[in-house]
Amino acid sequence: MHSPDPRPARHQPSLRLLANQALSRAAGAPLVGGNRVQLLIDGHAHFEAWAGLIESARHYVLLENYLIADDAVGRRFRDLLIARAGAGVHVALIHDWFGTLGNADRAFFVPLRAAGVAVRAFNPPRPESPLGWIGRDHRKLLVVDGRVGSISGVCISAKWLGDTAHGIAPWRDSGVVIEGPAVADIESAFRDSWAGLGAPLPFTPAPVASPCGEVALRVIATLPAHGAMYRLDSLIAAMAGRSLWISDAYFVGIPTYVRGLAAAAADGVDVRLLVPGSNNLPAVAALSRAGYRPLLEAGIRVFEWNGSMMHAKTAVADGRWARVGSSNLNLSSWLANCELDAAVEDIEFAERMEAQYLHDLDNATELLLKGRRPQPRMRVAGNARGGSSSRAAAGALRLANTVGAAISNRRVLGDSERGVLSVAGGVLVGLAALGIWLPQLLAWPLAAFAAWLGLSLLWRRIRRPH
Repeated sequence: MHSPDPRPARHQPSLRLLANQALSRAAGAPLVGGNRVQLLIDGHAHFEAWAGLIESARHYVLLENYLIADDAVGRRFRDLLIARAGAGVHVALIHDWFGTLGNADRAFFVPLRAAGVAVRAFNPPRPESPLGWIGRDHRKLLVVDGRVGSISGVCISAKWLGDTAHGIAPWRDSGVVIEGPAVADIESAFRDSWAGLGAPLPFTPAPVASPCGEVALRVIATLPAHGAMYRLDSLIAAMAGRSLWISDAYFVGIPTYVRGLAAAAADGVDVRLLVPGSNNLPAVAALSRAGYRPLLEAGIRVFEWNGSMMHAKTAVADGRWARVGSSNLNLSSWLANCELDAAVEDIEFAERMEAQYLHDLDNATELLLKGRRPQPRMRVAGNARGGSSSRAAAGALRLANTVGAAISNRRVLGDSERGVLSVAGGVLVGLAALGIWLPQLLAWPLAAFAAWLGLSLLWRRIRRPH
């Protein structure tokens, strides 16, 4: 039992101040007020909004996106950036090397560089970094003149628009356009990424934008091994009192986070998870589904999207707090990638997010344990109103974590993890058989990788003699 706070009542911090302090520390980002926020739904709305913002640029355009494709959408934005550079506007572009691999080749970026657009690729293969491919730049952001910015889960690719000629629906995704002082934090995230790849940008940022609205939000720029979004996601699961509705494209929940969601559900919180029914990476879909049973047994409602792909990464809690951005609920996003999210503390915006979530459930199927009946899909808790390396790395990290726990016997495995063991066991037995019958097929790749890893470590030691 805690002893009473010895300070006079007037000096004791309010619960709201303590909550703000906890959220700021967990996210590593301050709450910034005075903003205006527009919710964007799906690719078409994003592409039209982004195109209009780029065309309005008078000083500079900063664009960072995991995947840029050489298709109608990618070429449209390439032409827009070239036009602004031709008008004397500073244009800087970051794309992830692996994300763009197979979607656009080097020739795609030649006209951009020729027009004066500064282009940098994040984390291309380097001899001194054999495992560097694991961490990716998974952000999707745009900043124009320091006055307006966007954070999203949408990549610059026509696949987000679907293909009506072949009956393929557009991908479901979410993002925001932000005006106000918080844009400076979005720009700061881009400038830090840019400086990490070479010389800093040659022009200074615009002054911090004046307040233009009533919305308060945090811009959370996640870096590898920092875990800011994981801390915040876990804290929100612990703080939610009435509802927590989540959508995620590549959910591979780790035991600690799943237990947090289960504890919230046990306390009567209406916890829902909306995931793809048809995933563009079947292996990750299988890992995700292996973890649904403990969620359902804990009273968490799980829905699968019936469209082509549910790619939105969102959360809304208690009709007051909402998150939109690039972070998925898996170890890759939480600990390996550069990600960017907006955590909005505004009742009106959260209610729009809740309304959109309920609308999405109209095109989703609820998963049930055998013998259980579905609950009313449109019920609202309380008085609330009504492709990538990161995906593969998420699965690999979860597999490694589960196998390590089983081998070391350091903790009891959850139901969702026991299913993973059959996959790991089968793979290891297969490798053992291959090693017995054709040892050279394993020996040469292992020797080559060991040599590469050893040489890279020696090279780093030579470059840092002191």
